[in-house]
Amino acid sequence: MTTLALVLIAALTLGSAAFALTRRNLIHSALLLIASWAGVAAFYLWAGAEFIAFAQVLVYVGAISMVVLFAVLLTRQNREAGLLAAPASLSRVVSAVLVGAGVAGVIIAAVLATPLHPSATGAPNATVKQIGLDLMERHVATLLIVGVLLTVALLGAVVLASTDHNPEDAP
Repeated sequence: MTTLALVLIAALTLGSAAFALTRRNLIHSALLLIASWAGVAAFYLWAGAEFIAFAQVLVYVGAISMVVLFAVLLTRQNREAGLLAAPASLSRVVSAVLVGAGVAGVIIAAVLATPLHPSATGAPNATVKQIGLDLMERHVATLLIVGVLLTVALLGAVVLASTDHNPEDAP
């Protein structure tokens, strides 16, 4: 039963990510990425990492997805043409395949080099409460800096979208 759950989670995650890559509509792609991020959170729940799953939902499914959607909506120039990505050229496809193969190679090498025996990993026995307290005590500055950076990125998108670049008005 657990193998079936893993296969379903993997199908949701990889399927929505792959389908997001094939869409030309940026809004549809962003929404499919949200489904993919939710699949990653489901995998963390399946693996028993509840705190990481909750953080995934809060950060990626909640905050990052809203920043992506706002950035897409605020920076597009034309309602019809602004949502469509440029058609793929052969050089872009070859570049994407090469970069994807490189990333896949690094991930596969890291997985193969990792010992899979539970006692070999030396994972600590930390509760969700302990992890949360550690984040809010020792790493609170990091969390605040990330929040400020995301806010600045969203404000930058708003400024870029609201600025009219009309060359006829230049002095």
